[in-house]
Amino acid sequence: MTEEVKRNYLEIKSPQDLKEGIKPSSDYSLNLINPINFQLNKFFYKNIGKKHKWVDRLVWSEKKWIEYLSSEKVRTYVLKYKDDLVGFFELIFHSKNNETEIAYFGLLEEYQNKKLGSYLLSEAIKKSFEKEVDRVWVHTCSLDHKNALQNYLSRGMKVFKEEIITI
Repeated sequence: MTEEVKRNYLEIKSPQDLKEGIKPSSDYSLNLINPINFQLNKFFYKNIGKKHKWVDRLVWSEKKWIEYLSSEKVRTYVLKYKDDLVGFFELIFHSKNNETEIAYFGLLEEYQNKKLGSYLLSEAIKKSFEKEVDRVWVHTCSLDHKNALQNYLSRGMKVFKEEIITI
């Protein structure tokens, strides 16, 4: 069975264009995962992605996960509430184009619809610009959370490309 999916590519070209979401409370913390922990990335990918048809990495071997996350250009940040996992984002720095891609971004289901996405996305954009890149970009699609596109737009990102794909 095939399905048509609308994909939007968005970008933001300056940290001054960011419209920040508010940090919910001091009980929340955001941390770079260092050293890498492929099990953590895999956990978020599987648990957040199951409702949004994230399937590409489900077949990855342990070796492939480790190789990918060991790259100097990949960074993973995890949001926690006290000691509980809440969400994550993965950044890929593309030095050739002097840009950062927000490759994966999401919240575990029990933390969705609590305004945490706006804060987490704001942090992803700020962390992306720490490398003094010319732009930060992401793509989202109609399979993602119903508020995903609006969150990107509300943070100051602009659509630069749209397409319909068949899966």
